Amino acid sequence: MRTVVEEGDVGRTFGAVLRSARSVRGLSATETARGGGISPAYLNRLENDAVKRPSPEVLHRLAGVLGVPYAELMALVGYQVPGTDGSPDPARLDATLFTDLTDDEREELIEYLAWYRARKRSRRTGASSPSRD
Repeated sequence: MRTVVEEGDVGRTFGAVLRSARSVRGLSATETARGGGISPAYLNRLENDAVKRPSPEVLHRLAGVLGVPYAELMALVGYQVPGTDGSPDPARLDATLFTDLTDDEREELIEYLAWYRARKRSRRTGASSPSRD
């Protein structure tokens, strides 16, 4: 899973990253907004990329609620972050989202990934899709 916008990368915007992080954490929009000290309507605007550059203060609060590095959110929306090259680190964002997985969740994800990759391979070769029990 990539979490940053790259040239030609459709759908992986700042808003998509927020939605993904919220989903991984199992938080509702209302819970996330409340924890971040913003309105649910403003969170909706952020998640739909209607706000292009939220304030550093809002990013800081959302980083805390969603458990993602503040500097990564800052870089993702285009703020200069001292001590970095200014680009977000997708590996660090992804790793942060999954640090609190249980062993069962980790095993399920690995099983799903194996199934998903086999399905992609079978589609390329024209074979029937593997079933997932």
